[in-house]
Amino acid sequence: MRNTISKTGALLSLFIFVFTGLNAQQDKSNLLGQLNTITTAVPFLLISPDARQGGMGDAGIATEPDAHAIHWNPAKMAFYNGKGLGSVSYTPWLRQLVNDIYLAYATGYYKPKPDQAVGGSVRFFSLGQIDFTDATGGSIGSFNPSEFALDVAYARKLGEEFSGGIALRYIHSNLTGGIPIPGSGVTSKPGNSVAADIAVFYQKDVEVGQKPAVLTAGLAITNIGSKISYTETGDKDFIPINLRFGPGLKLKLNDFNELAFNLDFNKLLVPTPPVYSSDSVGNELILYGKDPKVGVAAGMFQSFSDAPDGFKEELKEINIAGGAEYWYDKQFAFRVGYFFESALKGNRKYFTLGAGLRYSTFGLDFSYLIPTEQRNPLENTLRFSLSFRFGETKKEVTE
Repeated sequence: MRNTISKTGALLSLFIFVFTGLNAQQDKSNLLGQLNTITTAVPFLLISPDARQGGMGDAGIATEPDAHAIHWNPAKMAFYNGKGLGSVSYTPWLRQLVNDIYLAYATGYYKPKPDQAVGGSVRFFSLGQIDFTDATGGSIGSFNPSEFALDVAYARKLGEEFSGGIALRYIHSNLTGGIPIPGSGVTSKPGNSVAADIAVFYQKDVEVGQKPAVLTAGLAITNIGSKISYTETGDKDFIPINLRFGPGLKLKLNDFNELAFNLDFNKLLVPTPPVYSSDSVGNELILYGKDPKVGVAAGMFQSFSDAPDGFKEELKEINIAGGAEYWYDKQFAFRVGYFFESALKGNRKYFTLGAGLRYSTFGLDFSYLIPTEQRNPLENTLRFSLSFRFGETKKEVTE
């Protein structure tokens, strides 16, 4: 599909609104109690890449270990009972608007020892074919903007009930293909960054109502990394450093039926845009909040106390994701979930549905997103994942 530059601008602006933004200019007219979203570069890093967690409201920090652990919580890999897992996923994105934006994801890990796991993943995000024009409408070239991230991860048990994990990430974002920015004399360039995740996971066998159960909990800080710039001299933007934590509980109702519940809390660890004012000679002043032009470490710590409207706005920066999963005979799964984001911070609110099938060493999952508002660009978002186990013997697979 080919878009004009005006359509491109509208599309990217909408993507910013839907998913925390790409290099947006801070709105200096924000007033307390009004929309004040946090914007970062490469927001595709926070898109849920797989269909299993996608069917549970995008809750995945403490779900049982599966093939997608590297994205949600790399520490979970150490608690997988088999030899190894892999998966490929595909997510059409914003299909209510265009038909050529998508996220593709491949991941896998292997356990060389019972208490250790190593793995890797790659995700690729395509923004579709775009025609660029200058201020007069003349063509200055066409390009297919895209971004990708490459991960390597390691996890190790720290005891019978705890594990820790890390992931290292290389990020490449090419939004313009080096096309000059009209009227500025500046040539754009791809943005690059490196980042790391640190995570812990807890798992314990318990009883609930005399039924065997597994209690889990997880915490991860992801995308701790350098800022990105798309020009040689321009400002650098934060990448989406994110804190995710939450509990999970899986109940074994009988030999054939299992039921699990999971809850995630998410907070971006990047500065909140302040409310600006100006003095009598036009100098820019910060009226409420703190200066967002700080380093990565300072920005992470500052993010807990820099909201212009104080603590109550900080609470609104926490997104909540919750979901439930039912398994029959470890072969058929049904999932439901809900995701909530404050109206002042982006207003993403949606229900999710999902299903899964396991046969021998293979699994197939899909999920469907249902926004709570009509004409939402996320409406009808589908995710598909194909997973597989490797390294197990025939006996281990059937157990």
